[in-house]
Amino acid sequence: MRFETSQSMKLGQSMKLAPRMIQSMEILQMPLAELEERLEQELESNPTLELNEGEVPPMDPSAATRTAEGDAPTNADDFERLGDYEESNPDAAENVFDESRIDRTPDLEGMSLRRVSESGDGDSKLEAMAAAPARSASLLDQLRGQWALVDVEPALRPLGELILNFLEDDGSLKTGLDVIADRAVVLEGADKMPPTRGGGPVFSQRPTVGQLERALKAVQLFVEPAGIAARNPAECLLLQLDALEGEEVGGGWPGVVFTNARTLVSKHLDDLMQNRLPRVAERTGLNLEQIKDALVLLRRLSLAPGRRLVETNERPIVPDAIVEFDEVTGKYFAYLNDNHLPNLRINMEYALLTKDKAMPKRDKEFIKTNLGNAQWLLDAVNQRRHTLLRVVNKVVEHQREFFDYGPQALRPLPMTQVGEELGIHVATVSRAVAEKFLATPRGVLPLRKFFSGGVQTEGGEEVAWDAIKAALREVIEGEDKKKPLSDDALAEELKKRGIDIARRTVAKYRDQLQIQPARLRKVF
Repeated sequence: MRFETSQSMKLGQSMKLAPRMIQSMEILQMPLAELEERLEQELESNPTLELNEGEVPPMDPSAATRTAEGDAPTNADDFERLGDYEESNPDAAENVFDESRIDRTPDLEGMSLRRVSESGDGDSKLEAMAAAPARSASLLDQLRGQWALVDVEPALRPLGELILNFLEDDGSLKTGLDVIADRAVVLEGADKMPPTRGGGPVFSQRPTVGQLERALKAVQLFVEPAGIAARNPAECLLLQLDALEGEEVGGGWPGVVFTNARTLVSKHLDDLMQNRLPRVAERTGLNLEQIKDALVLLRRLSLAPGRRLVETNERPIVPDAIVEFDEVTGKYFAYLNDNHLPNLRINMEYALLTKDKAMPKRDKEFIKTNLGNAQWLLDAVNQRRHTLLRVVNKVVEHQREFFDYGPQALRPLPMTQVGEELGIHVATVSRAVAEKFLATPRGVLPLRKFFSGGVQTEGGEEVAWDAIKAALREVIEGEDKKKPLSDDALAEELKKRGIDIARRTVAKYRDQLQIQPARLRKVF
């Protein structure tokens, strides 16, 4: 075997994204709430940035349109303002601070901290943090807290805690008791050890399935809400029926309704899920009215009782842009909803420090680095405003009929078409649209909703997929609920409206709209 080394030249192309370019794309893709949080973080970490406390002029729609159609704005005026400052204050350029005003230490990040505290912003932020609601405890922590207060046999307490460790997020128990027994931690002499905290119970010998059965009954009986630790949907509903009937008021339901509901859940739950009410009536001897009364009671129950204990902290939707109608011109116009964003600018005093010859080189380099980062951030935010407004204006231009007539008038609008019209890459359009919302006269809608493909009707008009879904929903809402339309019949109804799509496409769109099939929509 022979090895040789040689040199050769190869011509090729490769694209490498600079870190700042990557961060610029991230700024473009951020929704408004996330961008506001990012600017607050930059304001805290970069001492060369400051809040421009001057009043922000209201957005002029015509000015917004001119800005969108013109060149992207930059922040060169910050450095022009620096030049004006030097001309009006010639002495300031030579010696901005004296020894009594600045602590010349290599770590200049402390300046930003002192500046925040002296302005009083730090106190307000601490007050806001103190007033913020505490994070809610997890489902397991809340159930453990309840179980610790329950008066049960000492032998059942560690067994119940073991069962709680295997509950799902919805409060159900999908792990078999035999598996739980096998996974129990067994240590010799554990009965003489103090109880563990947070790490789960420890046993001196492996628990049996029978012991876990007794502990499970206790957990289901004493832990709230009712239905916790249920092993199947039927058991979950029956536990809630027992708890509901045991209340003083009882929901105002007659006892016979509870009896019928228990019968339906324990023996005919599958037929109920498939809406086979005539079969249930035949097998139980109940009439349809009695079954319907029981179903009304069952709709008060939940198959995920654990969700009631855990709050879902969903972030509020803040529209990134607003579309309004101008009655004078008869046109729709758009403007950005970013007036509440922190209005940042470069701190001129820090910028002038870079010209102070007496400043140590390390400190000067620190300030120059932060000045560059600050200028890039301001440029990236302005570029985001410019690109987003141009994209929104194209949406308003192409989707005028949607704003006039509603979802069924939505037109196909591929992102590639918008990119070609604006002279930007389709990936830039996609990032500008991602996670953005538009406040319109027809409600707050995702900006991505206006970008989709579609089909051509028999009349030659193009209809977007979302418009087809809106038409499908309208057909289903207008059907006879006693004789609901099948997917084939729905396809025929859409064809009468000029929309020719296959039955499987109807089924796909119906599933996306979370509409049940015909047999489950039927009302007896």
